[in-house]
Amino acid sequence: MSTRTYRDPIDLVWLATAARLGFAVDRSDEVFASYDGRGTITLSTPTHFDPDDSLAQMLLHELCHALVEGPGAEHRQDWGLDNIDDRHTVREHACHRLQAALLDRHGLRGMLAPTTDHRPYYEALPADPLADCADPALPIAREAFARATEGPWAPHLRAALEATAAVAAAVRPFVAAPSIWAAAARED
Repeated sequence: MSTRTYRDPIDLVWLATAARLGFAVDRSDEVFASYDGRGTITLSTPTHFDPDDSLAQMLLHELCHALVEGPGAEHRQDWGLDNIDDRHTVREHACHRLQAALLDRHGLRGMLAPTTDHRPYYEALPADPLADCADPALPIAREAFARATEGPWAPHLRAALEATAAVAAAVRPFVAAPSIWAAAARED
């Protein structure tokens, strides 16, 4: 009898990255994504995922929320956000701009795209999601991008994105649509 289990390689990368950043990750059928304000990110089990969801993509999105909300967000439940009404929509959009900007550097924008109700916003972002525009989410996203690329999380995020891109490159010769891996292959 084997004592080993299979895990998706990029899920392992992002779980280790979350741990290096000081976060535990739990799974539950009770939530889609939640943060307790005390260091634990809880994500849905795969049973409740959309077909293009992955643990890696959801963890990255939660980390982007933390970066958008800035210092102190790690001490607030759900990073200080709620989805009861539209008052935090601009912050969600900033999260999407940040996520796209980070993923673009590695050809992963399509592969690790958020899958929430705000997906149309993400898909409509320009080639440079941090380029000048009138969107009120832009300055927030730019500040978060600086935290992501220059702050203490930068080496961990960079390593995780590079590892994810390396796995995508290794898989590239073997995939075709509709695999989510094909989304990374098309972006080179």
